Amino acid sequence: MQNKKDDGARAPRGMSREGLVIFSYGFRPFFLAAAIWAIVSIDLWAAFLTLGVPLATEYGPLYWHAHEMLFGFAPAILSGFLLTAIPNWTGRLPISGRPLIYLFSLWTAGRLAMLASSSIGLVPAAVIDGAFLPAMLVLCTREVVAGRKWKDLKVVGGLAVLSISNVLFHLTVVKAGNPELAIRLGLGAYVLLVTIVGGRIIPSFTRNWLNQFGRTDFPVPYNRFDAATIVLGAVSLIVWAVWPQAWWSGGLSAAAAGLNLVRLVRWRGWTTWPEPIVFILHAAFVFVPIGFAAIALQAVGLPELVVLHIFAIGSVSLMMLAVMTRASRGHTGRKLKSSAITNLSYAILVAVALVRPMAELLPDYRLGILMLAVLGWTAAFGFFAAEHAPMLCAGRKPLAVRGG
Repeated sequence: MQNKKDDGARAPRGMSREGLVIFSYGFRPFFLAAAIWAIVSIDLWAAFLTLGVPLATEYGPLYWHAHEMLFGFAPAILSGFLLTAIPNWTGRLPISGRPLIYLFSLWTAGRLAMLASSSIGLVPAAVIDGAFLPAMLVLCTREVVAGRKWKDLKVVGGLAVLSISNVLFHLTVVKAGNPELAIRLGLGAYVLLVTIVGGRIIPSFTRNWLNQFGRTDFPVPYNRFDAATIVLGAVSLIVWAVWPQAWWSGGLSAAAAGLNLVRLVRWRGWTTWPEPIVFILHAAFVFVPIGFAAIALQAVGLPELVVLHIFAIGSVSLMMLAVMTRASRGHTGRKLKSSAITNLSYAILVAVALVRPMAELLPDYRLGILMLAVLGWTAAFGFFAAEHAPMLCAGRKPLAVRGG
């Protein structure tokens, strides 16, 4: 806990002075709940696939599954990250205590409403669920503007696209349509955020880790090449969302794949191999150029579900797991070094990212591949929850020596 004289200088990292520890900082409830919901939602989906257990029948089990991955599980992790990172970016106090409880309750109500959509109706479920992302958008915009951190409005823009995508998803399903446009828009927003935020933290953490050993083979600093790559990626994702089969979507995505691969090489990720908590950030970003390359192949017949799962599991979920483990340890006073359990969760989720797309390429083995992916996903986030729940629910330890 910071002294009073420090509060105005920078945002405190520890728990609030009163109330439950878990609601002292945004990452605590949202990271833990995201991991739990990742397990519960995917296992409900598996129960429907294998046993025919009824699941959000009015909304549709397939659409429910897609929605809860994109607009249930993932926003919780994004919110936990932003509610922790934005105070550091702006120097303003973090959201904690009662306001955080209200925000978290809004997210929880969305999950329950979506699950109970068959009982309460599609429109009430959509209204309840649709409130969370706009609330986060307003909150984050207020903090960034108040802190005059105009460059961070890019991240707020990503939240805006997610909010619109979620509303579009609900409207399409309510009108008995296929929400594929909303899915691509939402997933594209996450991928774009990975290229923006990942491009900020990956070279920074890599440089910090190398600097500990007196090395000078640092990543190339952010420059116009990075900016151009992000812009091209954004254009490519928009075109893919609207015209996924168009040849020019494939051409733009092929160029985006090449530039993002060059960008990744410039960060010198292989130098961090001895420290998995840093190396995994580079490994997750590998799936960005792979995903863009898959879009290029989609234009010549690759199933879209392959593209969706490369991005959703590899680029987004793996990056989120990497950020969750690092932030949970760093912001609770632990040493920034991954344990054997954490490393195992990384390896399992990498395997899931590689295996799950194969279900669309090997239809005769589809169900078996899906169940392997479900088991891996459950294990990866189960290991995270088991190891990090005590950290997230307990007070901050005295400042530890950090690395990376």
